[in-house]
Amino acid sequence: MTQPMQSFEKHAQWTPIYHFVASPLVLFYTVYALKNLAMAPRAATAWSAAFAVGVMAAVWSARIMAITVQNRVIRLEMRLRLRDVLPAELAKRIPELTVRQLISLRFASDAELPSLVERTLKGEFANGKEIKRAVTNWQSDYLRA
Repeated sequence: MTQPMQSFEKHAQWTPIYHFVASPLVLFYTVYALKNLAMAPRAATAWSAAFAVGVMAAVWSARIMAITVQNRVIRLEMRLRLRDVLPAELAKRIPELTVRQLISLRFASDAELPSLVERTLKGEFANGKEIKRAVTNWQSDYLRA
């Protein structure tokens, strides 16, 4: 199956099982259980509400953990890539880049990375979104959590 081309406008990734099934179901059930607890405070409704909050916390924690690991991998990948692509003087400054900046820079081609890194280190971009907007030769990333 061919994946659609990514760009700044179309690079957000949805994980259907998380975004459209698990998260909404757990959220709706948690609201329902808390409403039941408020309307009929008993041990059974308290346990139901506590369980719902626990499941919601587990689902969201799993997502946060997956994204954290993904960000660590991106940080490592980008540091290695930048070591190969940047001139020596600029490569010495790789540790100055934040994880957010590295995550945004990953979409840039090797040819445009040196100038984008230099602009990033000069403080030309207020956030990662601005870095991504500055990318002219978008490199798609489909292997994401």
